Amino acid sequence: MKIYITDRVNLTAKIVIVIAVAGISGLSDLNAGPRENDDPGKGFEPGSFIFDHIADSYEWHVFSFRGTHYSIPLPVILFCRESGLNIFMSNKFDHGYSSYNSFKIENEGPDKGSIVRVNSNGETCDESGKPLDFSITKNVLAMFFSVMVTLLIFLTIGKRYREEPSGVPKGIQSFFEPLIMFVIDDIAKPAIGEKKYKPFLPYILTLFFFIWINNMLGLIPIFPMGANVTGNISVTMGLALTSFIAINFSGNKKYWGHILNPPGIPAFLKFPLPLMQIIEIVGVFTKPFVLMIRLFANITAGHIITMGFFSLIFIFGERSPFFGYGITGVSVLFGIFITFLEFLVALIQAYVFTLLTSLFIGAAVSDEH
Repeated sequence: MKIYITDRVNLTAKIVIVIAVAGISGLSDLNAGPRENDDPGKGFEPGSFIFDHIADSYEWHVFSFRGTHYSIPLPVILFCRESGLNIFMSNKFDHGYSSYNSFKIENEGPDKGSIVRVNSNGETCDESGKPLDFSITKNVLAMFFSVMVTLLIFLTIGKRYREEPSGVPKGIQSFFEPLIMFVIDDIAKPAIGEKKYKPFLPYILTLFFFIWINNMLGLIPIFPMGANVTGNISVTMGLALTSFIAINFSGNKKYWGHILNPPGIPAFLKFPLPLMQIIEIVGVFTKPFVLMIRLFANITAGHIITMGFFSLIFIFGERSPFFGYGITGVSVLFGIFITFLEFLVALIQAYVFTLLTSLFIGAAVSDEH
């Protein structure tokens, strides 16, 4: 059955409505007491405020009102040998203050923020180890949403290309076509080569738009946006791993020959002790590692700087209302400036990650000169 764009819009609207209704229905279950950093005696803690914003979590904090935090509970999916598969909503943990079904969210130590097993006294069972965690966390839900948005955009554009191959771009197609052509003409073709870029083009386009769209959605502080997806080391590691596979599984004889027997190098640097080979093999792994750290660090730094400016309002406000009101205007202006700068960084980081991946692929598949 042929599905038209109106059907896809209606389907997407229904999915969004279901998510919203499910989230709103869970708000009443999570109006627990104040968090640890809400203790009046402790004052405002900028570190907790900032890292609560950029960190992943098992619930989606929406807003706070008079010391009560309203959050959307998310599914917790755990597996361990003792109790098998466990599925429940994160509101059972009561913002991390309670344990449920022999599990709790660790609040301190190296496992802080992770789910661990506990005994009948609520103490962590070190001997049982952590369960396998397949939970739908904040970042996972945000990625589901970004994938849905991406599919809606590009299924719409693809349908119009099929219906009018030589027609004038219009609507959303006119916005994304220059970006698509930019990735093809200015990234894929020059980096990989005119003759060999086409097999890699689907991956290159997917990589660019996945990073860029998630970067952009992370700057909009409204549910289901605002999550720090590309500032999560696990996400950037996954992206780097896919690039690592694309680069090395596509490498030709020349590529591996240069790694295992680098040309133009004195023999004593290669045999009997393979110093150059070791360096080249280490380089195979450092390339995706640099991609991972670069994206993670730049996106996380932007969020930290923005939240740092807003933290100044509360820090100075605790000392004096006069300084609090005075710093508010400065913090808001700098926060807006950094946010606009982050919109530019969102595009630049998608470009840099895609360009470097394309260059590495191009070096792996290039022919002998």
